[in-house]
Amino acid sequence: MSKFKTRLKVKMKDGKVNVKAIMSHPMETGRRKDKKTGEKIPEHYINEVIVTANDKMVLTSEWRSGVSKNPYLSVNYAGKSGDKVKISWKDNKGNTGEAEKTVK
Repeated sequence: MSKFKTRLKVKMKDGKVNVKAIMSHPMETGRRKDKKTGEKIPEHYINEVIVTANDKMVLTSEWRSGVSKNPYLSVNYAGKSGDKVKISWKDNKGNTGEAEKTVK
C-alpha cells in the first residue's frame, strides 16, 4: 500500500461526470532548503496523472515541480451513471497512487 493517499469523488452533474481528486504528496521543487540543516530538499513531485473511465483514457497530464503540495484535480467528461472512474499517478521517485469509484 502506498504511503500517499488519493481521495476521489465522482458524480453526475448537468449531464456530465465530474471527477474530483486530492493526491496526498509533498511536491518538493528541489529549490527549498531544510531550515535546520541548510541543505536543499531533493525534488519529489508527481510527474504523470491519468484518469480513465471504463478503461478508456479521459485525461493524461504531465506535471513538474511547480505544482503545489497535496494537489487537487477536477475534470468533467461526457459519461454516464455506472462508469468506473480511476485516477492513477506516479512520481519522479517511482511511487504510485490510485483510486477508483463508480459513478452513481
